[in-house]
Amino acid sequence: MSTCRSSSNAKPARRSSLVRDCSIKGAYGSPRVTEEIRERGFPASKARVERLMRENGIRARHKRRYPVTTDSKHKLPVAPNLLNREFTPAGPTQVFSSDITYIWTDEGWLYLAVVLDLFNREVVGWSIKPRVTVDLVTDALTMVWFRRGPAPGALCHSDRGSQNASHEFQRKLATYGLRCSMSRKGKCWNNAPTESFFNSLKNKRVHATRYRTHQDAKDDLFEYIEVFYNRSRRHSSLGLVSPE
Repeated sequence: MSTCRSSSNAKPARRSSLVRDCSIKGAYGSPRVTEEIRERGFPASKARVERLMRENGIRARHKRRYPVTTDSKHKLPVAPNLLNREFTPAGPTQVFSSDITYIWTDEGWLYLAVVLDLFNREVVGWSIKPRVTVDLVTDALTMVWFRRGPAPGALCHSDRGSQNASHEFQRKLATYGLRCSMSRKGKCWNNAPTESFFNSLKNKRVHATRYRTHQDAKDDLFEYIEVFYNRSRRHSSLGLVSPE
């Protein structure tokens, strides 16, 4: 039980402290914070609590409906799993792995497509867009081509999503002379290196950062991928050295 005087008479700093304490680190919105303050023995109105929460930057964390990035319910042709979990190719630009994840911002969701070179786990292609479109994956693949120019016959592995199975993406693979490999339906571990990259990205950066705009997220993801992950981060799969 707090020993503060009534919230109506307490100093502003004490009132703000009480509101922060009763918000349970953002778990409660203004109605529950108001009730929590009252249960602690202090008079409080919902309007005043809302004002104090705004002034102190306190917002309740709402459950979000997480988007689906893989739509495998389509009638497009799918490729066999040529990779078959062989995640350690003999040299660079021989085997690539791609996938899509989502990033929350105050302006709504962003979608990140990446392509990894499995030889050194470097992100050699990536693209960010507000919607999951075919362009999201083709743009990431185009970056791979201009950056690395893989030899004809190199393998590009992905899931069975409609973007990867699309005619546009398949034409792009053929243009670049790449062979297509796809995971079996529902087998996310068939793309384990890319899943591992997303896990590191979310835990090390995204979950600890509030992105107010799409541009904020794009700038931060550029720094994480191009400056930190590709050039500085020590990878356990590489003997604790960076891709470069």
